[in-house]
Amino acid sequence: MANELLNSIPPSYFGGAMSKKMDIGKLPLLNLAVGIPDGETPDLIKETVTESVYMPENQRYGTFRGKQSFKDAIIRFYKEHYDVGLDEGNIALLYGTKSGLVQFPMTFIEPGEGVYLPNPGYPDYMAGVKLARGEVYDLPLLAENDFLPDYESLDADEVSNARLIYLNYPSNPLGAVATKEFFDATVEKFKDTKTRIVHDFAYAAFSFDKKHPSILSSDPDLECSMEIYSLSKGFNMSGFRVGFAVGNKEMVESINIYQDHTQTGMWGVLQDAAVTALQHEAEILDEQHIKFQKRRDIIEKAFEEAGIPLNPVSGGIFGWIRVPEGYEGESFTGFLLREKSILVTPGKPFGSRGRNYIRISLAVDDEVLDAVIERFDTIKEMWQ
Repeated sequence: MANELLNSIPPSYFGGAMSKKMDIGKLPLLNLAVGIPDGETPDLIKETVTESVYMPENQRYGTFRGKQSFKDAIIRFYKEHYDVGLDEGNIALLYGTKSGLVQFPMTFIEPGEGVYLPNPGYPDYMAGVKLARGEVYDLPLLAENDFLPDYESLDADEVSNARLIYLNYPSNPLGAVATKEFFDATVEKFKDTKTRIVHDFAYAAFSFDKKHPSILSSDPDLECSMEIYSLSKGFNMSGFRVGFAVGNKEMVESINIYQDHTQTGMWGVLQDAAVTALQHEAEILDEQHIKFQKRRDIIEKAFEEAGIPLNPVSGGIFGWIRVPEGYEGESFTGFLLREKSILVTPGKPFGSRGRNYIRISLAVDDEVLDAVIERFDTIKEMWQ
């Protein structure tokens, strides 16, 4: 039986609710709840895996903190993409970025210190704060502020006790993005305080209107921020469970020390595959960008014409929709499943400000997307 601390954490929505038996209608199911891109891992990455698995060095324990080739590829990638200068001390390899995001507070904060979490935001951030015996502070993301936090509105006592602030742009679930000016202001706000910034950059590859900035570009001396980068989404490598944290040495080192004690080094084959991905990032990421921008354009145009209130999808792979009057997100999710055989994610797991919303995923092929639009069109009067 789990201990009292673990039992105090609410169950993971994605680990529980989505696996329950579903009351599906008569039509074929359209799954818009999936949170990973739908493409196959590129052949050149799979070919690297095939070759690499036979290398003797990858059949034994590797270097605890990773291969030099992987770290060099990360350094080159960040310099070329974001003009950010890194060295080895600014890098921690991650066994999937979710692990890093959840585990980080346990390695960095003291019990009772506060962590600001975006609301709406990714639900599993909270588990790490609770396991660290920290205090969860609400970071409101409001439409009138382009879903960017208003730091001046935060409680002064909470701000003084805050050790971390989590940000996530492009946003899951909102589809909102941040500007470099916002990151500049964020770094300026916190750089001379004890508060450090964690930026979850999982959807960096999915830029539609303009390239997404890295927060590290606003913190060139890496004084107060750390960025978490995932290969799962942009490179179609979700099953590989590989990513990395880059930025402030104090923050990164806490991850490395923790992993020194809990891991014995990432499998060399995963690292070799990641190197190939980063070496061919231009062609891979461009293909993802084009595919998802097309889907974004189709769904935004269709829903605007139908009068369905979809939040502008400026980046990422998700759409955020206000539900009709008389429904909350969970009840409307049930309605869509029963009546239209459409599976979506209710907004409530993403925080109290998601209560009256649903999240849809663009990680579906053109045929499914067309069917989704047709079925929503039959209920568009619900929003009138």
